[in-house]
Amino acid sequence: MAVSISAVVLLGIVVFVIIRGGTVRLGSALVCAGFGFFLASTGAAPVITGAIGALTGWIASI
Repeated sequence: MAVSISAVVLLGIVVFVIIRGGTVRLGSALVCAGFGFFLASTGAAPVITGAIGALTGWIASI
């Protein structure tokens, strides 16, 4: 668990830098995919899924 959380933090920082830089290439896309993979294995996954579900439900009701 501690390894996946530290990987999520590290990959989150890398994704933030990539987004700020404005360039997305193959390596960047792989880092983003890795970030999503490790984020899905943390305790934050149900919270994120619920928030996205609420947001899409709200958008669909408009």
